[in-house]
Amino acid sequence: MAALVARLGDFQRAEDALQEAGISALLHWGRSGVPESPRAWLLKVAGRKALDRLRAEGRGAKREAALAQLTILDTDEVTEDIPDERLRLIFTCCHPALEEKTRVALTLRTVCGLTTEEIARVFLDTAPTMGQRLSRARSKIAMAGIPFAVPGPEDWDDRLQTVLTTIYLIFTIGYTTGPDEPRNLCAEAIFLCRLLLILRPDQAEIEGALALMLLTDARRAARIGTDGASVPPGEQDRALWNRQSLDEGQALLHTSLLRRRAGPFQIKAAISACQMADPGPDWPQILQLYTVLMTMEPTAVVRLNHAVALAETGLVETAQAEIAGLRPELDGFQPFHAAATLVYARAGARDEARRNGLAAIEGAEREADRLLLRKLLEGLELADRRPNPAI
Repeated sequence: MAALVARLGDFQRAEDALQEAGISALLHWGRSGVPESPRAWLLKVAGRKALDRLRAEGRGAKREAALAQLTILDTDEVTEDIPDERLRLIFTCCHPALEEKTRVALTLRTVCGLTTEEIARVFLDTAPTMGQRLSRARSKIAMAGIPFAVPGPEDWDDRLQTVLTTIYLIFTIGYTTGPDEPRNLCAEAIFLCRLLLILRPDQAEIEGALALMLLTDARRAARIGTDGASVPPGEQDRALWNRQSLDEGQALLHTSLLRRRAGPFQIKAAISACQMADPGPDWPQILQLYTVLMTMEPTAVVRLNHAVALAETGLVETAQAEIAGLRPELDGFQPFHAAATLVYARAGARDEARRNGLAAIEGAEREADRLLLRKLLEGLELADRRPNPAI
């Protein structure tokens, strides 16, 4: 797909041609067996299918350019080694000119091979609505002349962050949707990040992003308790953590930090590692890391997590002040109310904790998160009923 898109300069043409080649493969391989180089065979046949379609169309500059490219493809020896095409396709799908949701959807469709119906399910859209979004994205790429190219050295760092953010969003969607999704989006995101690292080795931020996903994914089996409620990392059963993912994530994080080119994904991976420290989360270190992260990503969400770290280290008054400052911007945002519940509970401000807790429960999408918040509020109720020893 990546090689065809690069030569045709058109997503839909490439997809149609590859689909036709797949149908041919079912017929020919069933009779004569799988060829020695299946991907090379598919690429060759898809190129010929696209050539046939283009020759049947009227004249045009884009048609002539595509014909020239495909004629070369038809005469050249095709190999399975097409890393540059894959990298170009990833960067094209994740171009900053496309909005965030569209970048994720187009990457899932084109690079990961999910169907339009599967992607629509991820975003809780209908298949026709998602199909229109993907169609508009392809048209925008064509009309804006977005190149099928890896950015130059001067743009690499900025564009890489866009690509990594898109991949991490795919991971986050998979992590929050749970086991009912037919496709493992966490595995798709980890695959894409591994692919990036193979194509561009020794990149500290790619290593950091992959470490972050592996460390988070290592906790997957422990994040829901026997009562069905979400379990924070510090309270999880460590025996359920995936040791292989944990060890690989920690090793990647160590390697990336040794390069001394710190970036936001490395900092987030370090925070995740500190949450999994033995015997419990290293909150002073987490607070320092969030303080550094705020200089790189001064977003409201990062400040919100910084407030939680302040409360966990005993700086509850400072944490309350930060929550109060964020309220005008984040009021109505479910994670804000969940974090505020924790901060106010740590400060002993039970009425504020309850008010935010109820708002967080109402806005939570997963029952496991609602159960965790209810348990926290029940704990506050029990604390209220205890006799005051000072009386």
